Amino acid sequence: AGQVSDYVGARALCDSLPDVDWLLGDRGYDADWFREALKDKGIRACIPGRKQRKAPVKYDKRRYKRRNRIEIMFGRLKDWRRVATRYDRCPKVFLSVIALAATVIYWL
Repeated sequence: AGQVSDYVGARALCDSLPDVDWLLGDRGYDADWFREALKDKGIRACIPGRKQRKAPVKYDKRRYKRRNRIEIMFGRLKDWRRVATRYDRCPKVFLSVIALAATVIYWL
């Protein structure tokens, strides 16, 4: 549902996270258990705290501001109808379309 927080779905994916240094997320991923799970895996969380949180959470504000580059890239990829609606059933073909779209976006 639209009112369900993002970290509910993150619980299912927590065990399959790759080995990375940082995880950038928005306020929807702010939960103490999620931060602890990331810390146990050696991942530093760059997630601002929710506004209702009593104690403020420290995060790298400069790194968080650069998060919009990733969202802009996904927005541009979704401009390609074939990527947004996922016409291709085969994962290899779908990845190829994403690579083609990213190449054209980069050159434009």
